Amino acid sequence: MTDDLTVCDASIADAAAIAEIYAHYVLESTATFETDPPDLAESARRIKEIVDSGYPFLVVREEPSGRVIGFGFAHRYGPRIGYRYSVETTIYVASDCIGRGIGGRLLGTLLEQCEERGFRQAFAVIAESEPASVVLHARAGFRPVGTLDRAGWKHGKWLDVFIMQRQLGEGDQSLPDRAA
Repeated sequence: MTDDLTVCDASIADAAAIAEIYAHYVLESTATFETDPPDLAESARRIKEIVDSGYPFLVVREEPSGRVIGFGFAHRYGPRIGYRYSVETTIYVASDCIGRGIGGRLLGTLLEQCEERGFRQAFAVIAESEPASVVLHARAGFRPVGTLDRAGWKHGKWLDVFIMQRQLGEGDQSLPDRAA
């Protein structure tokens, strides 16, 4: 099911494909609360910012074509320094490729890279309209830790937001290795 896929680091050259995948979700769904799809320049800026900040940004390529059919990244969960060992994960799969195991493979690789970089907790922030994302994260070891009632407004309705959490590596069982 996922043998014809390669998960690898994203590059600025992937910005157009990433922007195209994400635009569908911005315009057609409530998976994101953004309402204006980022253009090529903004997508490239986001890739660079995340990578330059020491977080993984990955793409999934369909082989042998090399077509980017999914992307995922992690970034600091909160802006304060105390969150430096916690990440929020983001995963998007091209709408015509849903159901092929791409999200699971991408999320697994993303979590591995986060652990390798010394991060200790991962959070997923998921709109109530995305039950498949809740299942995806639960399969990857995330557990529900809270609901933000009616936290988002999009497409004419209020939406709850679910927070899920997963320990990375030793989690809170030891002091962090990396200095920051």
